[in-house]
Amino acid sequence: MLTVRDAVEADAPACALIYRPYVTDTAITFESVPPSPSEMSARIVAATATHAWFVAEIDGEVVGYAYARPFAARDAYRWSCEVSVYLQTGRRRTGAGRALYEALLARLVERGFRVAVAKMTIPNDASLGLHAAMGFIEVGVHRRIGFKGGAWHDVAIAQLELVTGDAAPPGAA
Repeated sequence: MLTVRDAVEADAPACALIYRPYVTDTAITFESVPPSPSEMSARIVAATATHAWFVAEIDGEVVGYAYARPFAARDAYRWSCEVSVYLQTGRRRTGAGRALYEALLARLVERGFRVAVAKMTIPNDASLGLHAAMGFIEVGVHRRIGFKGGAWHDVAIAQLELVTGDAAPPGAA
């Protein structure tokens, strides 16, 4: 049975293992060196302090994760965030990605975020499909923005309004 829960530091080795083939075998991420479990632990701690990080488990095994982080450094962006989801090889189209995003997006709303942004190296029909199914709208493409694996890659950008309306967010100046 699939369960989704908040990530803890002890999930770092499983998350690092899931992420590794994306780094070493694809251009889905532009990282070139897989993060160690200790680096992944630091990422989990940072994300959960300000945004969120969830893991999906099947029968106690971590099979995927999703997290949010700051979209950009400038203060006016503080109500926006960038989101990502990664699933264990062979776990696409199992409902895990959707379940992770449902939990993540709900937590982001609770924390006052207004817009979630996803960046996807293309082609990547699975990721584009998941984001569209979750309500993300494509807003642009960065052409030839990243060079990995001997080729230039485009990145699609999609965003989701987590909260509608033009009212100023709490704490806005």
